[in-house]
Amino acid sequence: MVMVKKKALERVGAFILLLGFFAVVPASAETTPDSLIRDSIDVIKAMTQEKDVSDMADVVKGAHAVAFIPAMYKAGFIFGGEYGEGLILRKQNGKWFGPSFYNLAGGSVGLQLGVQKTAFILVVNNEKGVDAFLRSKTKLGADATVAAGPMGRRGDAATDAQLKASIYSYSMTKGLFAGVSLDGSVLSISVKRNKEYWGKTMSADDALKTSATDKRILPLIQEVERLSKKAK
Repeated sequence: MVMVKKKALERVGAFILLLGFFAVVPASAETTPDSLIRDSIDVIKAMTQEKDVSDMADVVKGAHAVAFIPAMYKAGFIFGGEYGEGLILRKQNGKWFGPSFYNLAGGSVGLQLGVQKTAFILVVNNEKGVDAFLRSKTKLGADATVAAGPMGRRGDAATDAQLKASIYSYSMTKGLFAGVSLDGSVLSISVKRNKEYWGKTMSADDALKTSATDKRILPLIQEVERLSKKAK
């Protein structure tokens, strides 16, 4: 009897979670590579305006890659889940390559209710972190270390202590800017978005070896460079 009740609760939780995601589908139904780029530009502009952005700029300046998730939706009731689409740009020898597009999904259990939208910027600190975006699926925290990006007074100490983290995450929810961990979330390559952007089937590896010279992506690169100049 207890097992039956537990399964029933799981079904109810899954159903309510599904309804929560349907509630945000209209806002994301028209997602395209171009809209993801435009929204990423808005996110980085908003974060660049924050007074404590210099710590983030320090990390971005030395990054091997920078990834964006302009809208990560989290919905649930007891059983929760989150999903977002994004893109990544790689930097080698001062030059930018890409983009490659990807999805990020996760789940959680606990007291939660409603739908929340969060924007993320992921700063990739080493080649192991870059590799996480080249695999078909990568679990953050297990296959690639991820940590909340250093902020404010603790910036220097956090950087020294966590410099080995492959990826730093920064988020903005309702105008609040902070470092947030994404342990347990799963990265996967968006074959569909890569094909839409490049006009042909393109692997993440090939995309991130292709110079980012297309006029569609240049405005985002310019914003990343502008952010880097705010480093201490």
